[in-house]
Amino acid sequence: MSALGGVVFDTDGVLLATAVRHAAAWKEAFDRCLVQWAPSHPDEGIRPFDAAREYRELVDGRSRLDGVRAFLTARRVSLPPGTPEDPPGCSTMRAVAALKEQIFDGMVRAEGVGVFGDVRPALRRLREMRLGCAAVSASRHARSLLESAGLAALFHVIVDGHDAAALALPGKPAPDLFLEATHRLGVEPGRAVVVEDALVGVEAGRSGGFRLVVGLDRDRDPRTGHALRSHGADAVLADLGGLPALLAALDGGLP
Repeated sequence: MSALGGVVFDTDGVLLATAVRHAAAWKEAFDRCLVQWAPSHPDEGIRPFDAAREYRELVDGRSRLDGVRAFLTARRVSLPPGTPEDPPGCSTMRAVAALKEQIFDGMVRAEGVGVFGDVRPALRRLREMRLGCAAVSASRHARSLLESAGLAALFHVIVDGHDAAALALPGKPAPDLFLEATHRLGVEPGRAVVVEDALVGVEAGRSGGFRLVVGLDRDRDPRTGHALRSHGADAVLADLGGLPALLAALDGGLP
């Protein structure tokens, strides 16, 4: 495995079964606010947030604030940025982000965190292949969720939203979170692989100059696979079971 040194994994939807909860939390927050915004934005009315299409295209993989900003831009709604001290609500971008955070926190406390069944076997096999493994997320919850799920010990490096804030790293589609992970692994991006399920995530992997960008389509939806490829994925897998063999084949010239 001389050509590769490390693998960088997105967290939500790749390692942890939290993407559905993130989408549900965004929907509850945005739908609650859309009712309040409608009188000032009659052209948009109160069309509910699409937890499939709009989640994937606008907020999946982004920091909360970037997700709010992208959604507001798409809906032609203007809000002041607000401050980090804003309480959960609908009057500023930071208030909306805080509202989503509050809703998601409640879901996690009530329901716990699930881990996809293919994750642990794949990570153990990659460590046997002497590949450094990193988990990356724009979420400030990522490290604690990985710890509570019993996965943290399987990673050499974890980079989360706390690190992004402390280092002033821009969120995806900028590649900075992934590049920070490879830096901590001591591996050049050209000797590392990114595994992502979000469109902005594969864009980040592509722009970061990684050896391989793997898109993950757990729903096995051809439209999702096509979108991942069009945004920069070199290969698309339905789960992590095939990842070790795919990476082993790189030295043989694949893909």
